[in-house]
Amino acid sequence: MPSNHSRRAILGLAAGVAAMVALPGPARALDTQRAKVLVDKVVADINAVISSGRSETQMYRDFERIFERYADVPTIARYALGVDARRASAAQLREFTEVFKRYISVKYGRRFREFIGGKIVVNEARKIKSFYEVRTTAHLRGEAPFAVTFLVSDRSGADKFFNMFIEGVNMLLTERSEIGAMLDARGRDIDRMIADLRKIG
Repeated sequence: MPSNHSRRAILGLAAGVAAMVALPGPARALDTQRAKVLVDKVVADINAVISSGRSETQMYRDFERIFERYADVPTIARYALGVDARRASAAQLREFTEVFKRYISVKYGRRFREFIGGKIVVNEARKIKSFYEVRTTAHLRGEAPFAVTFLVSDRSGADKFFNMFIEGVNMLLTERSEIGAMLDARGRDIDRMIADLRKIG
């Protein structure tokens, strides 16, 4: 039989090992594989929606959940507001981000609905400066395949895509231009723009 001293030593060692195992290790930085895994999940969810046979309204809700889960919506929304994001109140930013999420979900959901009967295939990922580019190919019935590219970063604290190109069309630049035009048409009134954007979405 081990002595009380030996027993305490063994128990102490076991407790120390258990504590070390329980401690979180250093967060692993985003890399090519993780960026590709994220887009694999995005593409799998999009493919599932476009092959689901659900109604248009149901699909838009599904696409909104996809954007909420995988896209860095706050970053995209702030970029779309441009310099006006600096003068917007915290409440306006929150409201715009929520409304904008619905707006881009419907807008790009309509585009993805055109993929019904087809599928998106993930090809490759590569690092570009501080983010990662993941290239995919959309295969549609009766059309030549075309590129859909996602830009992925972990600056938000999680792996998210913050931009997307469909046939070379840049989502960030497109939305900044369109939101800017909406603000211009409303005398740069952020509240009016938000109210009208809510109607569109």
